[in-house]
Amino acid sequence: MAVNTSAETPLPVGEISRLIGGWIDRLGAVWVEGQITQLSRRPGAGVVFLTLRDPSYDVSVSVTCYRQVFDAVADVVSEGARVVVLAKPEWYAPRGQLSLRAAEMRPVGVGELLARLEQLKKSLAAEGLFAPERKKPLPFLPQLVGLVCGRASAAERDVLENARHRWPAVRFEVRNVAVQGVHAVPQVVQAVKELDALDGVDVIVVARGGGSVEDLLPFSDEQLVRTVAECRTPVVSAIGHEPDNPLLDHVADVRASTPTDAAKKVVPDVGEEFERVRLLRDRARRCVEAFIEREERGLAHALARPSIEDPHRMIDERADQVAAFLDRGRRTLGHLLDRADSELTHTHARVVGLSPAATLMRGYAVLQKADGHVVRDPGEVTGDEVLRARVAEGEFVVRVDA
Repeated sequence: MAVNTSAETPLPVGEISRLIGGWIDRLGAVWVEGQITQLSRRPGAGVVFLTLRDPSYDVSVSVTCYRQVFDAVADVVSEGARVVVLAKPEWYAPRGQLSLRAAEMRPVGVGELLARLEQLKKSLAAEGLFAPERKKPLPFLPQLVGLVCGRASAAERDVLENARHRWPAVRFEVRNVAVQGVHAVPQVVQAVKELDALDGVDVIVVARGGGSVEDLLPFSDEQLVRTVAECRTPVVSAIGHEPDNPLLDHVADVRASTPTDAAKKVVPDVGEEFERVRLLRDRARRCVEAFIEREERGLAHALARPSIEDPHRMIDERADQVAAFLDRGRRTLGHLLDRADSELTHTHARVVGLSPAATLMRGYAVLQKADGHVVRDPGEVTGDEVLRARVAEGEFVVRVDA
């Protein structure tokens, strides 16, 4: 039930603590899973104190249990181990502290862990976090590489030495974190977020050496997987050895089998690039030389053609043909003109022979009346009628005798 209070009628701290204890006492026993930290087993003490921590959310709760409960699993359980505890919540009123009283404790086996990881893997894959289309390509030559690894670890040394051996100018922004244990997940998540927020970082490498399934569990944590999936910077996973396959490998943009392999994937080898440039330069030179030789052969073949070798030959041949056609045309035109002249002469002679003037030249005369009418019949004239007579050399007037 809710408690009615006000500024005028407050409840004392002891009453609040008692009420909270009453509410918690009504809670039943629950099964809780977590990772053991701060294990305290005092000699001769009948109670064992420990802390259960959730590495994904950085939440801890105190746990107490009788010694015989813990002794049942003491041989297989230590700090850092994952356990499942049947416990009842308890409230310690004098200090206002919540704790769990464990009645049973069971270690989480490797088989069970792998089964849970497989279930988590299927769930995340169904969300599309492992889809190939989400993966970003690595830059050809990163100027600044972000590296998340353990402090002074072999993985850090392998990545730095191999990368600088391949490309001496490469720079690193290193974040040293815990790579196993209860603090691994929050530190790795924080390091990835910091590197992803830096504008100069072109690619992020998360590296760790080999280890057992339990040691590599932080790199299968759901929170870390989702953090990597949200990164705008390409992420390379280099966890463990070739057989190791944490969930980080599936969500990362590129998976490297080892930290050394990660260095090879992130930066190119300067010697190989020089050799590739040399080969490309030689190939380009050969292509240009082959192109020039091919064009020279084509030019030589073109110059060997008669029309190019002696360009005036065609003109001379055409000039002779034009001269022959011109001479032929002239002859044809001459013949036509001569024939036309002959025909014109003959026609002129016929016209002259048939003309009235030719008749007059033979001594004939043409009589015309005053109106110009030609007299053809003697009956057309009358006595004393004046006529005009036309002869070859002129005309004169005659009078008709009555």
